[in-house]
Amino acid sequence: MESGAKEEGKVLGYNSKNVKKVALLSTLAALLDDPILADVPKKPSLSDVDTLINLELGSAMCISSFKLDGTFFDVAVMNSATVKDLKLAIKKRHVWANFCLAYHNEKLLDDGAALQDFGVRNNSQVHFLPYVASKGSGRHLKRRKHRFFHGLNKHS
Repeated sequence: MESGAKEEGKVLGYNSKNVKKVALLSTLAALLDDPILADVPKKPSLSDVDTLINLELGSAMCISSFKLDGTFFDVAVMNSATVKDLKLAIKKRHVWANFCLAYHNEKLLDDGAALQDFGVRNNSQVHFLPYVASKGSGRHLKRRKHRFFHGLNKHS
């Protein structure tokens, strides 16, 4: 009789865990459908929620990112965020290649620099600019041609 009670307890425990999870997910879905929470992503991470809470408390800032077609979207980052933090927040919503972020036509190339060093504040606007690598950046501007037969003439 004790083993039957244990098995029943396991089944109830398993079911109650699933019931709690389903209830939590349905509550979360209902909350995310609320127009007040429209800026929360559909599957938010803990850091997304934390940043949005800090935005309401004033220790985070909302930055508008303008695309080349004139449309824009908002991202939230902490007041102490770096350029890299901003890029990661934008990368969640938009993918770009051969472009870099700029604020007042100043390219944000140093990932370790604080956004506040560039004057970026709450409700600032950043935009994309074409990025051309310079010779001093250590990156090749053109792909080098690799020659397969370059060493054959030396041995003959």
